Amino acid sequence: MSTSPSTFLFKNGIILPAADTPPISTFLATHPGAYTTTRTHDNGRILLFYDRHLKRLSNSLKILLNSNPSLVFGPQFSSKFFMPPSLDWDFVLRNRVREEVRVLLPVALSERGFGEELAVSALIGGNVGELRGRIDSEVIDRIFDVYVHIGMYVPPAFGVAGNGARLAIVGNRRDFAEAKYSDWARLRKPLEKLRPPSATELLLSDDDGRIFEGTITNFFVVCSKVRGNSEIKEEKLHDDDSFHSYELQTASVNAGVLPGIIRQLVLE
Repeated sequence: MSTSPSTFLFKNGIILPAADTPPISTFLATHPGAYTTTRTHDNGRILLFYDRHLKRLSNSLKILLNSNPSLVFGPQFSSKFFMPPSLDWDFVLRNRVREEVRVLLPVALSERGFGEELAVSALIGGNVGELRGRIDSEVIDRIFDVYVHIGMYVPPAFGVAGNGARLAIVGNRRDFAEAKYSDWARLRKPLEKLRPPSATELLLSDDDGRIFEGTITNFFVVCSKVRGNSEIKEEKLHDDDSFHSYELQTASVNAGVLPGIIRQLVLE
């Protein structure tokens, strides 16, 4: 995937200078929080599965605040976090993300080069310095920072020899896999040292050899099923008269994988 030097970063409604805008990998490794990344399609005309990404961002934040708030507020935060159930904080934060994307997207599109699409990442992190006293609706905007990071890339042509994924199995599955959080960008760096030169993605497994997911992707296997099973549904895969029994396999969320957007779309 080739990239353009143009990157943009919005923080709490303010576009930061280009000199203060790092690549997305550096940004994620240095800013704790829940995040999601989507992309544009059709020369920037479509933002893919935007509402699903906002929902996943919201769900990830809820999970982290309940299970490990230090992944939102930073390693220096060691207390439990309680958000009063009467506060509609989810609605407030989603609207902040929507507004920042609405303002920043046209700016980035105006800088888009020929054949480029946009990678749009939204991150919600905690501002630990504002955690003082009772949490109410007036302090929600202060205790959470909202970032939108946009970078450029040229999508690889589908179906072209050499553009397929080349996989290597390394490392164990990650903790808190049910949420998408930025600290994973830092935690997976040791795995990158094990990447073979030709590999484009690394797969996470366990000691029994079960494959769960990639470091940045979902993982599926399409395989033939044994005939004779009454539950097998035969599908016509080609234009001729041949039929094949097959199934799609992927690790369950309960096994410890991220409930990815593409994963859910494929299952649907």
